Amino acid sequence: MAEAIIRQTILHDVAHFGVRITIGMIFIMHSLGKFGPGFAENLPNMGLPAEMQIPIALAEFVPGVLLILGGLTRISASLLSIVMLGAIFLVKGAESFTGRGGTELDILLLAGCLVIIVIGPGRISISYILKKVPRYLQ
Repeated sequence: MAEAIIRQTILHDVAHFGVRITIGMIFIMHSLGKFGPGFAENLPNMGLPAEMQIPIALAEFVPGVLLILGGLTRISASLLSIVMLGAIFLVKGAESFTGRGGTELDILLLAGCLVIIVIGPGRISISYILKKVPRYLQ
């Protein structure tokens, strides 16, 4: 019985780490294209000033890295949730769930970030290794 509980706990830790890595990598890879000049040219078409290019790119890149490392995980996931809400409602206008301009990936990433906010960084993280990080900063 104890061995089954230990295996289940390890499986949960690894699965949670996998979710954090996956979401973090998606945001990192997605943000890299936003550092280029093409994104700045498209921002006025979305109703945003071109000066928002670097803050938007950093708002996806830095929290993505922090999600992978497991530091400031809840804050990072909260920031990424705000970014996703902006993508869903401001950029795409929440017009379509699927197809061109669909919000299905954005909603899936938002849901993943909300799960990370609720369950925290998990045991495979910098926050767990340091152990003295307050819960709200994990």
